[in-house]
Amino acid sequence: MSKKRILVIEDDRSLSEVLAYNLRQEKYDAVVALDGMDGLRQAQLKTPDLIILDLMLPQMDGLEVCRRLRSDPVTSNVLILMLTAKSEETDQVVGFTLGADDYVTKPFSVKILLERIKALLRRRESNGEATDTIVSQGVMIDRRRHRVMIDDVPISLTRSEFELLEALVRQPGRVFSRAELIDAALGDDALVLERTIDVHIRALRQKLDKHSELIETVRGVGYRFRDPDTAFKKQTT
Repeated sequence: MSKKRILVIEDDRSLSEVLAYNLRQEKYDAVVALDGMDGLRQAQLKTPDLIILDLMLPQMDGLEVCRRLRSDPVTSNVLILMLTAKSEETDQVVGFTLGADDYVTKPFSVKILLERIKALLRRRESNGEATDTIVSQGVMIDRRRHRVMIDDVPISLTRSEFELLEALVRQPGRVFSRAELIDAALGDDALVLERTIDVHIRALRQKLDKHSELIETVRGVGYRFRDPDTAFKKQTT
């Protein structure tokens, strides 16, 4: 079973490091963004299960990040826990109106915050709303069981191949640069060459067999998973 991925969007570096450390101690896959723009990019690149979102951020404030997350089909169902120094009721109302799932004000107890996170994740699972399964053009990815099926036949992937395929399938038609795919599949702290992604793509295509053409090369840029709408239009013209 894959770890729950939690994205911390918090510009206070010391606080973000404390949160990431404690989340990892609880066996979560924790990643950090120090401004709103980078947080939005990371959320769209590899969808987290939950986002801890500070309200006062550089580049783009937390309310705007929340609004964009909710308006994007890729991230619309992600759990959002707002974290802010503001405690006025009006700020909480605005946050919930934009789609925040919970609201915690600073200063706070890390232990209590972790319990709030666990409660949100349990609620999501009990409601059957988790976005753990992705299906597109004969490819099914089950994040919870870390399993991939091609036309109902299971295939074996390495962890990197699994993460790479998930990033591509989750956003069909989007062109990913090699650097973005390194972030998605290997982690943003991975010290690897961009051409390493080409090796993973080649291996992944071999395992996809007759579905290998679903992963398209965009010359000079990177790769994308074929947009089903585009493929359908080609077939009907």
